[in-house]
Amino acid sequence: MATQHSRSAARIMMAPAVFLLLVWMLVPLCMTLWFSVRDYRPLRGGDNGFVGLDNFVRFVSSNSFWPSIMTTLIIVGGVLLISICLGVLLAILLDQPMWGQGVVRILVIAPFFVMPTVSALVWKNMFMDPVNGVFSYIWRFFGADPVVWLSEMPVFSIVMIVSWQWLPFATLILLTAIQSLDSEQLEAAEMDGASPIARFAFITLPHLSRAITIVILIQTIFLLAVFAEIFVTTGGAFGTRTLTYLIYQRVLESQNVGLGSAGGVYAIILANIVAIFLMRIVGKNLDK
Repeated sequence: MATQHSRSAARIMMAPAVFLLLVWMLVPLCMTLWFSVRDYRPLRGGDNGFVGLDNFVRFVSSNSFWPSIMTTLIIVGGVLLISICLGVLLAILLDQPMWGQGVVRILVIAPFFVMPTVSALVWKNMFMDPVNGVFSYIWRFFGADPVVWLSEMPVFSIVMIVSWQWLPFATLILLTAIQSLDSEQLEAAEMDGASPIARFAFITLPHLSRAITIVILIQTIFLLAVFAEIFVTTGGAFGTRTLTYLIYQRVLESQNVGLGSAGGVYAIILANIVAIFLMRIVGKNLDK
């Protein structure tokens, strides 16, 4: 049983790590809040003084703000839907005994370790190129005109690229959850005459609910900040400008740090709203 002395010693030993973590989090946040209320343009006169909430009003009233919010939510929702549905399917398949099971699992998980910039370049040049891409050859083989993916279906293309990166993560988490399922439950249900679909719907899927919740929470945090795939493929054109990319354009392309910092504050608010929604609606599964 821990004594008062041991608890005090534990707090003292944890203090440096907690202090560094707070500095690492609070310093960028404080700088963002500071610049968001100032007219700061590094290449256009520097700090032009305090402007109050003017940057916030300008950012939210721009024609690009609400479309960027919608694009962000569409990409996040699309990637979550694809990665969870295909992740459950792949996890079930990988749980079955097969020849070379270890090699197959490594190959399935491998895309998760590819850098976003590299994966975006691979998809852009090797798969989605309308002249020499793999998809264009498939379309021509069936006598159809190739699709110019990044201009005709830009948002869906981004969703495909990001889903390919995050599908291994979902598969790994869900495969681990499936392997913890008691096989006796499935055997008993099979002996009672339950069909494979019924066993999946009433035994496997409820067992995966907590794992699916974890996948949704973790992926959403990272998907709200998707940037590299958009920068490499469409450059924010054709309706693929997310809130993160809009902030980048305001800070680096327009050289308006104050306006971009105000956008950063909005991004923090959006992330917290999504996090609260997920924790209250989806996160209830964690308590079961």
